[in-house]
Amino acid sequence: MRSKLLLVTPPFTQLNTAYPATAYLRGFLEEHAISTEHCDLSIELFTSIFTSDFLRSIIKEAEDMQSFNHPLVRKYKKLYISRVEDVIKFLQKSDIEAANKILEKDFLPKGHRLSNVNTKIKWADGEIGVIDRAKHHATLFIEEIGDFIQANVDEFFAFTKYAEQIATASCSYDQLDEFLNYEPTLIEDKMLEIFEKQLLKHNPTLVCFTIPFPGNLFAALRCSQFIKQFYPHIKIAIGGGYCNTELRSLEDPRIFDCIDFISMDDGEGPLLKMVNYLEGNVEINELERTYVLENSRVVYKNKIPNTIYHHKNLPAPNYAGLPYDKYVSFLDVVNPMHRMWTDARWNKLTISHGCYWKQCSFCDVNLDYISNYQNTTADALVDKIEKIIKDTGISGFHFVDEAAPPKMCRALSLKLIERNVKITWWTNIRFEKTFSAELCELMAKSGCIAVTGGLEVASDRLLAKMKKGVDIAQVTRVTHNFSQQNIMVHAYLMYGFPTQNEQETIDSLEVVKQLFQKNCIQSAYWHQFTTTIHSPIGKNPEDFGINIIGPSFKGFAQNDLYHEDPTGADHKIYGKGLNLALNAYLNNSGFDKEMQNWFDFPVPKTTQSMDLIESFLLEGMAKTVAVG
Repeated sequence: MRSKLLLVTPPFTQLNTAYPATAYLRGFLEEHAISTEHCDLSIELFTSIFTSDFLRSIIKEAEDMQSFNHPLVRKYKKLYISRVEDVIKFLQKSDIEAANKILEKDFLPKGHRLSNVNTKIKWADGEIGVIDRAKHHATLFIEEIGDFIQANVDEFFAFTKYAEQIATASCSYDQLDEFLNYEPTLIEDKMLEIFEKQLLKHNPTLVCFTIPFPGNLFAALRCSQFIKQFYPHIKIAIGGGYCNTELRSLEDPRIFDCIDFISMDDGEGPLLKMVNYLEGNVEINELERTYVLENSRVVYKNKIPNTIYHHKNLPAPNYAGLPYDKYVSFLDVVNPMHRMWTDARWNKLTISHGCYWKQCSFCDVNLDYISNYQNTTADALVDKIEKIIKDTGISGFHFVDEAAPPKMCRALSLKLIERNVKITWWTNIRFEKTFSAELCELMAKSGCIAVTGGLEVASDRLLAKMKKGVDIAQVTRVTHNFSQQNIMVHAYLMYGFPTQNEQETIDSLEVVKQLFQKNCIQSAYWHQFTTTIHSPIGKNPEDFGINIIGPSFKGFAQNDLYHEDPTGADHKIYGKGLNLALNAYLNNSGFDKEMQNWFDFPVPKTTQSMDLIESFLLEGMAKTVAVG
C-alpha cells in the first residue's frame, strides 16, 4: 500500500504565521511522488479555544472546580464571552472599523491587564496608530483569558508553548510518563477533537510531528497516544529542533509507547527511508538517522553513507493548504523587533543551511544544523520566493538562517532588483565588516527592513573568548551602516558568560546604552548564558574556567547543563537591573542615569569612556574618507 503522510505542527508554536518545517518537508516529499498533507494544529486549537462557546465551558469548569483566580474575568464573564470572537476576528484582519469598535468605551471589560494598560505609549498618527492601539488592547484582553485558563483550568496553557515546564531539561521521562497517564484537560480534549477530524479527513498511514521547542513535545505525545489507542494502524514519527538537540543520547524506551520513529537532523532523508521501509521496499537496517525500538531497546539506525539532499537542490517549501486567514497578530510589547516576531505574516525560508562561521564557543557547533553549511544560488532562491508568494499571497519573508552569509545577501539583493521581485525581508546575521555601507544600501533597496545579530556580552575580552569573530568597534560600524539605511537592528545580548565579572557586566550595559544613544541599534534582548552539552564550552568546561555540576542524565533528554563559575560574578542577580535599563533605552529614555540607578545593590561605575561608541564611528568615517 502506498504511504500517505500527515505532517503536524503541534500546539503551541507561532500564532501570527506558519512555522516552516511541514512546508519544507511537504515540498520535498511531493517531489518524490509521496502523497502529503499538513496541518497547523497550533493555530487550529488556538482559534477553537477563543470562541464564545468554548470560553463559556472554560468558565463553567473553573466554577465547578471552585477555582476563582483572576476574579475580574469571572465577574465580567458575559462581556468576555460576547466579545471574544470579535476580538479574534480583529486580530486576524486588523481593519480600522473593527479597531474603532475595540477602542469604544466599555466595549472591552477592564480586567487585570486592561485596567493597568500603559497610557504613556506614543502611538503613530492616523489609522496606523488607531489600529496599533486597538491591537494592543485586544492582545491584553486575550492574555487575560489566557491567564484565567492557566490559573484555573489548565496549568500547562500558554500562547507559544504547552506544558513546556515538564519538557524543559527533562533528563528523565518519568514526569512526562506520569502526566500522559492523567485524564486529558479541557484544552487537550479540544485538541484531540480537532486532530481526529484531520485524521479522518486525510486518512494517513504515517503521521509526523515536528517538535521545534520543548513546548511542543507534550501535545505531540498526547496526540500520538490518541493515535495508538484509537487508530493503531497509523505509524508515528517525531523530529525537529527539540529532538535534534535533546534526544541524541536517548536510552529510555517508554517514549516508544507513543511513537514509532524519531528522526535526527534534516528530515528529508530519514522520512524518505521510513516511507520505503513501511512500503516494504527496504529493511529496517536501511533507515537513516532514526531511533526505533527493537527487542524493548532503543536502537539508532543509520545506514552509511547517508543519502544527502543538498540545500541547493531542495524544492521550495509548499505552504499551500495552511489556514492563513486564521493567524493572529499580537501586540503585547511595543518593541519594534518583538513586533516582527508576533505581529505580521511572514513566509519563512532559509538562504543557506547551517552556519558559515560555526566557531562560537557557546553554540551547538557540533550539530548538523550548525556544522553542515550548504549554500545555493540567488536565481534558485528567487525562484522559490516567487513560488511561495504565489502559494500564500504574502510578500513578506523572514530568512531564518543561523547567520545569513554577506555574499548571499548581496547576490539575493541584486537578483531581487534585477528580476523586479518586490518583497519585504529580514534575517539574522553576524555583525562582520563585510556588511559595508554600500552592501547595506543595496539590501535596503531590495526590501530588507531589519536584521538581528549577536552582540552577546559587549566585551572585547569575552567576545574573543567566545570566538565570536567581532569586536565592539566592528559591531558599532556595521550596525551604524544598517541604521543609516533605515534597516532596524536588533542585538541579542548575553550576561553570565564564563569568567564574566561584575565590572564587565556594568561595562557591557554602558556599551549597549551608547549604541542606543547613537541609533546604531533600535532593539535588543538580554538572556542569561546557559551551558549546553553540544557546545565547545559544554564539552570542555575546564578550558573556560567553569565546573559542570549537573543535571545527571537519566535516559531521556540531555541539553542544558548547570555550572559553577568560580571566578565570575553572581550573574543571576543582574537580570532585573539589566532589563530595567534596556526597557528605558528602548523607549529613548534613561540615558542620563547612572548605572547604579538600575540596580538595588551596589555596583561599580563603568570604566568605559563616555564617548566610546562615538569614537568608533568617527574612526570608521576617517577610514572611509582615507579609502575614498
